[in-house]
Amino acid sequence: MKKYLELLKNTKLFHGIAETEIEALLSCLSAARQCYEKGELIFHRGEHITSVAMLLEGCIHIQKEDYWGNLSILSEISEGEIFGEVYACLGNDQILNNAVAVKQSIVLFLDINRILSTCPVSCYFHGRLIQNLLSVIASKNKILTQKLEHMSQRTTREKLLSYLSEQSLRAGCSSFHIPFNRQQLADFLSVDRSAMSNELCKMRDEGILMFDRNHFILK
Repeated sequence: MKKYLELLKNTKLFHGIAETEIEALLSCLSAARQCYEKGELIFHRGEHITSVAMLLEGCIHIQKEDYWGNLSILSEISEGEIFGEVYACLGNDQILNNAVAVKQSIVLFLDINRILSTCPVSCYFHGRLIQNLLSVIASKNKILTQKLEHMSQRTTREKLLSYLSEQSLRAGCSSFHIPFNRQQLADFLSVDRSAMSNELCKMRDEGILMFDRNHFILK
């Protein structure tokens, strides 16, 4: 795990915890790594989990598929981010969505019971870890609220402008990259890809924005 200590030190989950303390925690939490190929499921709908997962390398999508095979991307997990923490905390509740590797990925699993149950010594950095976990869950709740704002818009154009505006504000610039290709963006916003592409071209022609693949400029 020494290879990933620098990454772990800069994650929200291990914020404020030194590398030597992280090494001790990983042992305490029964940390285990696993590699997944592109398209492989890390978690699947209906499963019960007892571990918090952290992405060390690669990219993962949390997605939902209905009875007819219609796909919706709920979120993208980047390196250093955790996922599955809510269901791990809930215990017996089944997962409602799939976690899929978008490309070859390496995932770190941490036992939720060992996270929430401090050791007899009750070390400072274990308490800090629990505080960090609560902070991450709160932050994700905020992001989910932002997505609901995009989804609540009535038209494809309004959904696009809501999402792109939020991405611009997050980047602090009118020129920015988004983490999705066209199909992934359509799945994320739950709109038809062709209709979305047509709307983007219309807004470009109207001088509202410019784009090149996943790079956008709002005008």
